[in-house]
Amino acid sequence: MSDDVFHLTPVDVRRFDFGSALRGYDKTRVDQFRDQVAEELDRLTRANSELEAKAKGFHEQLRAFRERDKALNDALITAQQLRAETREQAEREAQLILREARAEGEKLVEEARRTVRRLEGQVEALERARKAYLAQWRAFTERQANELRAAEETPAPDRPAPSDSAADAAKEKSPSWLDEGGHDEDEAK
Repeated sequence: MSDDVFHLTPVDVRRFDFGSALRGYDKTRVDQFRDQVAEELDRLTRANSELEAKAKGFHEQLRAFRERDKALNDALITAQQLRAETREQAEREAQLILREARAEGEKLVEEARRTVRRLEGQVEALERARKAYLAQWRAFTERQANELRAAEETPAPDRPAPSDSAADAAKEKSPSWLDEGGHDEDEAK
């Protein structure tokens, strides 16, 4: 018999009446057997209820585990997407930083080149100024040397003897090196 058609409970077994018949079954033994069957059905019903309760608990746990599994999978997918987005953003930022650094480096190199060109121009100007100064100094010293030679070669004109007060005033006005004969006169006095 199928479980869907026939459901026997312990109460059904206890209340079932077999009826009386001639030469029938021993009523005491039938009652005893009926009590044993009822107790067994009672035990099986309790065990079945316990198993159903456990199964219901397992189903609830399974449902909770499935929800957690789904939540973990969703979290994992979100974390993977976040990691990918973070990596892409970091790569974009790195590229931006590199571009900015290259631009800054090129700007610094160009500024250094301009500074070098400016300093080279200043060095060239200083070199020209030095050469011009040396040429002027050379021309000046050559003129002075020529004047000295000319002064040495030119005889001193004869001068009248100045009076003492006039000679003292002349000595104060003109330097002694111009007065070639002045030292000789002082030594003669």
